[in-house]
Amino acid sequence: MKNQYKSYQESLDFLYEMQKRYGELIAIEKIGTTYEGRDIVLAKISKDLKKADEKPALLYTGTIHAREWIGHELALAFIEHVAQNQDVDPILEKAFEESTLYMVPCLNPDGYEYSRKHFSFWRKNRRPNHDGTIGVDLNRNFSIGFVKQKDTSSNVYGGEEPFSEAETRAIKEFVDSHPNITIALDYHSQGNVFFPAHKFKHEAEIDGTDMNTLCANMNDEIEKVTGRKYGIHRGKPPAHLISGSGREYYYSKGIIAAVVEVGTKNIPDYMKSMSGSIHENIPALIHAFSEVVNYSKAAPVRVENFTVESRDANNVKLVWDYEKRDDIFFEVYRSTKDKDACNTRTKVGVSGENCFEDRDLESSTNYHYTVRAVNKQTGLKSPLAPVVKVRTGLEDDEFFKLIFATKSGTGYVGEYTKEQNRSHFGLNSLFAGVNKSKGVCDAVISYDLSSLPDNAVIKSARFYIYPMNRVAAKIEKYGEWNLSLLDQTSFSEVTDFDEIENAHAKGVIGRAVKSNKLTQGIWNFWEFSSHECELLQEEIANKQAVFRLDGPKKLPEGEDSQMMQFDIGYGKFGGGIHYRPMLDIKYTLKDETIHLPAQTLSTISQQSVEEGALQSGFDDTGAKVYGYLDFDLSRLPDPDTTMITQCALRIRNKNSFKKRSDVRFYVELVELDEVGTYDDIKNREKIEYIGYEVAESDLVRKEYQYFKFDTLSRKVLDQLHQEGKRLKLVIKPTSALGIKNRVNKWEEDVELVVHYIPKRRKALPPVQNLKISKEKKMIKLSWDKIDDKALAGYYVVRNSFHPPRHFMDGVKLYGGKDNWTYDNFASFDKEKYYTVFTYDDVPNFSEPATLRYDPLEKY
Repeated sequence: MKNQYKSYQESLDFLYEMQKRYGELIAIEKIGTTYEGRDIVLAKISKDLKKADEKPALLYTGTIHAREWIGHELALAFIEHVAQNQDVDPILEKAFEESTLYMVPCLNPDGYEYSRKHFSFWRKNRRPNHDGTIGVDLNRNFSIGFVKQKDTSSNVYGGEEPFSEAETRAIKEFVDSHPNITIALDYHSQGNVFFPAHKFKHEAEIDGTDMNTLCANMNDEIEKVTGRKYGIHRGKPPAHLISGSGREYYYSKGIIAAVVEVGTKNIPDYMKSMSGSIHENIPALIHAFSEVVNYSKAAPVRVENFTVESRDANNVKLVWDYEKRDDIFFEVYRSTKDKDACNTRTKVGVSGENCFEDRDLESSTNYHYTVRAVNKQTGLKSPLAPVVKVRTGLEDDEFFKLIFATKSGTGYVGEYTKEQNRSHFGLNSLFAGVNKSKGVCDAVISYDLSSLPDNAVIKSARFYIYPMNRVAAKIEKYGEWNLSLLDQTSFSEVTDFDEIENAHAKGVIGRAVKSNKLTQGIWNFWEFSSHECELLQEEIANKQAVFRLDGPKKLPEGEDSQMMQFDIGYGKFGGGIHYRPMLDIKYTLKDETIHLPAQTLSTISQQSVEEGALQSGFDDTGAKVYGYLDFDLSRLPDPDTTMITQCALRIRNKNSFKKRSDVRFYVELVELDEVGTYDDIKNREKIEYIGYEVAESDLVRKEYQYFKFDTLSRKVLDQLHQEGKRLKLVIKPTSALGIKNRVNKWEEDVELVVHYIPKRRKALPPVQNLKISKEKKMIKLSWDKIDDKALAGYYVVRNSFHPPRHFMDGVKLYGGKDNWTYDNFASFDKEKYYTVFTYDDVPNFSEPATLRYDPLEKY
């Protein structure tokens, strides 16, 4: 199998042959020499080699870890591909006009050859250490975050000091002397995950969206080829972040940088797996190369102060700051998914102004937005604005709950760890799948549903869970992960493996996640169908819902693991409240009905106003006869705690006519201070038709007719209710045939059928006296309590770029009834904004109370 992979000498021979064949395109440069005397080489690829270093460039490095052969193989395949397709692929052709490629196929030649010939799992280089041990982990030997370790035999031993090794010095000197590099990709294996660079702070960076999006767009290209989905993960608190890596060094130079971990094994079956990994990454690399120029000095500058100006149930208005220029327009991107691409799939509009309104959205739904400026003449695009997350508002009949998994009811049960299974709950991680040491493992996730009303009707639901690590899922295209809602009568103990494994499932939720779709660092969610929402609704009576997440149950011969790890949000290594499994439920309530009789009935004709009778049609001269009626809305419940969900006018005719006509009847909302004269009715200000018209032919059976209020009519009714006004209606006849002497008489038992639910309409007031202090080496926030029985809690959000406009506009720090909280992972030296919202049970969120944290101020 290993003979299918090139030796280092074979790769050098290939590179020099490519230089010979494509001398106008490719130049091979020696950038260093290893301990064992091998040349470290770089391929410079450009349409104009003399000016290559003047153009923005992409730096590719591969196989810095000896056993990770994918970087080496992919580089050689990519070089051959671009050479053969430079004038065929228009994306490549345009990219080469603007940019340069720097390719270092193998940054660790000595270690690579040792891995090939002696010990395939070797990771480090081959220079002897001071104590006789061999090798340094080159990806721990860079200066940013360097940590000196004592154990020189460790696989991650980073050397005596930064850049102590010839390999890291070589790439450092090249990067330092080439400020034209705008994007750097370091290819590794394994895990099928992108790791964007970080600054050892657990807060958002201004270019974090750029790195996530670059990876997500590459991900889209990968998925087109093989259907595989990579994760995207920058690291999260309190996990230890990698120190001394090349990625962070490149990032410190202002370069957009990421590690790409490819495949599920370091040295996989070449024909079955490695070739697929190469083929899927070639278009991904082409995309990355096409973006190089957009991070150069020639590109437009980034949009500033991108935020949400307003939102309702179906619309979001976005605004930003940018110099007014005729040569600039803006592309706006939207997704309902975490860390999604920004491409034609997610572009929802363009704008020539510093604003954009996104319409016809789903209510109570999370949307992720970003925007970039585009130069009309050059086509160059700016870096992306930091993603703004917004949740659309609720419809009048809707509520939502974000319910986090309970600590005691969430964990995993292992087939071979039965004695320890109790200790797996409420701590660190969930495991689902199978491996040799634990056997089959099922994750158990429990939710307390007691906060949902007994009469809740679930309209939609999503189950969210955060995948921490997929490295132990080692088998390509093997198995799937299913989420099941368990029948709680079929087990008695959530920590017992046999009971959970054999528990009856009321239903399997959403679609299974296949192994090639497993991701790390991107929230997984399962969408409930209508039937599955009904199953979840049944669990409200039990005050609890218990889910099982399970994967494959057996391993193929010779394999040792197909295990996926998820965060629980609790414990020493859990990520906290940000990463707890969550149920997002949108629901309504079973409505109540009230029948309001008409207070006034009148017939208004040219000749007179007849009280107590309701008629409409045409008199003997052909003039219209109007029916007028009104309703006293004061009998409806308090408008501050009531929402009208449906309304209809119920009415029935007394008479009918044998001879057919084209007469039809409309009901209209009207604004009249009093019944008035015939001319008042005829020339009134129309508000809106109610429902559809009724034809005279529909009245033959003398059945009740229902004029159903549409959305606008219902909102007018709701406004009249709030203002304490009466509802006034006119029944209007129409005909195109000049009808005369045809008057329809209506029964006096006409009534308004109103459906409503109890729902608080207005938000609570914002908090007062918000303060920032420092305590226990953390930033502490405190505020005055709100004395209101309707208070459900306070919601605290941090945003690194602008004041949060609503509760989803940033990182959630706290949700509960305490009037203080800590920002556990805040950086003291980074400016940021903190906002506190009050909320009730709907929830309605208050106006924001916001403070800016200034790192120069003493707190």
